[in-house]
Amino acid sequence: MATRPLVIAFDVIETLFPLEPIRQRLIDAGQPGHLLELWFSRLLRDAFALVATGGYRPFGEIATSALRSTVGPGVDDATLRTVLGGFSELEPHPDVVPAVRLAGEAGVRMVTLTNGSAQITSRLLERAGLDDDIEQVLSVDDVQRWKPAPEIYRHAAYSTHVLPERVALVAAHAWDTHGAHQAGLATGWVARLEATFPDIFSAPDVTGNDLVEVVRGLLALPTE
Repeated sequence: MATRPLVIAFDVIETLFPLEPIRQRLIDAGQPGHLLELWFSRLLRDAFALVATGGYRPFGEIATSALRSTVGPGVDDATLRTVLGGFSELEPHPDVVPAVRLAGEAGVRMVTLTNGSAQITSRLLERAGLDDDIEQVLSVDDVQRWKPAPEIYRHAAYSTHVLPERVALVAAHAWDTHGAHQAGLATGWVARLEATFPDIFSAPDVTGNDLVEVVRGLLALPTE
């Protein structure tokens, strides 16, 4: 039985900030908008393959490589940089600010735990007015292991000086909450991207249709 977390670690991409604005950048580059999903799926595929084989590359390198293979050889490097520049201008989902405020008012500490860049994540949090609420921006660059490898989830516990079971990973990706569960964290899944939680993964401790519902569920867990 999971207990009420002392720390919530929020995933960033799609959980806090949607990728949708990047679709228009693809369209402006002469590419069909549906390539957004294909590109991001290839990005994750390539990152997971590196983790499985003991390798590592930072987010920017994998994102560029996956985008180049998705759009084909007719797109130059400057255009790729323009598309990827959209990461620094993402706006938060409408439920993010109220969910963060709810957790903060309850005295729960918060960090972000991202496969992306800590620098870009910090910029996004500042633009959204959330930088004072999030005490640490943790990235896979810190340990050079992408989620869902266990080391990155345990890094969230070590960095906050809290036992893993008192840290809750909140994400919109079922594979992410599964990875956190396997590493000993509590988990909260927000149903943004998938209609149902895949039964091949360990079930999350809390499920919600939005982040506020997920945070409320985590706060309602027993304290011991």
